[in-house]
Amino acid sequence: MSFLTKFFKGILHKTDPVDDTVKVKDNPKPKYYGTVTPYSNFNATQDAATLQSAIKSKGVDEDVIIAILVKRSNEQRQKIKVVYEASTGKKLDIDLKSVLRSHFEDVCVALLMDPTHYDAHLLRTATKGLGTNEDVLVEILATRSNQEIREIKRVFNEVYKTELEKVIQDETRGDFTSALLAMLKANKDESKEVDANLAQKDAQILFEAGENTKGTNVSAFIDILTKRSGPQLSKTFQQYASVSDVKLPKALEMELKGDIEKCLIDIVKCSWNTPAFFAEKLHLSMKGLGTCDHTLIRVLVSRSEVDLKKIVEEYKAMYGVCLQEDILKDTKGHHQAILLGLCGAP
Repeated sequence: MSFLTKFFKGILHKTDPVDDTVKVKDNPKPKYYGTVTPYSNFNATQDAATLQSAIKSKGVDEDVIIAILVKRSNEQRQKIKVVYEASTGKKLDIDLKSVLRSHFEDVCVALLMDPTHYDAHLLRTATKGLGTNEDVLVEILATRSNQEIREIKRVFNEVYKTELEKVIQDETRGDFTSALLAMLKANKDESKEVDANLAQKDAQILFEAGENTKGTNVSAFIDILTKRSGPQLSKTFQQYASVSDVKLPKALEMELKGDIEKCLIDIVKCSWNTPAFFAEKLHLSMKGLGTCDHTLIRVLVSRSEVDLKKIVEEYKAMYGVCLQEDILKDTKGHHQAILLGLCGAP
């Protein structure tokens, strides 16, 4: 059984898009599914002083560093950074780098970056040096909002003095480049309204572009999969079953190859169930020999104030084991402790 089949079998307990809002006095308010929440008795000056003592202490007090970083929201961490630099004349991330090592250092530095700068950093790392990490490019662009993508492009240009689009064009090829550039346009429909007629029309277009023609009209797949909202695409996937004997994800496997196949299938997965998409990422990072710590860090840090609670739930539903249990088996020391802290209580 392929991972694609396992993915869609694993999320059958949730076949419809979830409405993540609750009504408070008739005003929709998003539910919060993050595992990291603002610290109620927050004092940036006190935290900065505590971190300075932990860094200067003999042997470094990693437990104190963990306790502060995972119990403060990103916004609060940014305030701590400002106070720390004002009181010490040094940057907190640089001081932490000087005393920490390996993956634990990576997590701490990542937690000190605001989400937009962290995403820009991940995209630069994914496109720098020999080879390109295509999975990271797709993961970020397929799961961020239009506004977030616009901000990422702005910060990327500001920090690295080049346009993200140019880097993508230089480092990728063919249909995969076209798909990434389409996502970078940040014009995806973000409404929750579902148009059944459009879904039926799109399903027919996708069928004609793939299964029902010699060769594959990849541009049609890119156009629809990068522009429609998640709920709209979910409806299209359901409608596809009325025009084909093959489910759309399987059709993509049959019709496409290489980076563009993986890219479009990941977009389908994200549209169907984003937390399940990330749960699978985490599972694969710890499956078999060795652990992809970079994936663990990237997902847990970037989703800790977005939907990590839901990712933890999906992980248990899909794999029959708690995410925290697998982290305990695959990591150790302070690196393990800070990752578990980001996951929240089991």
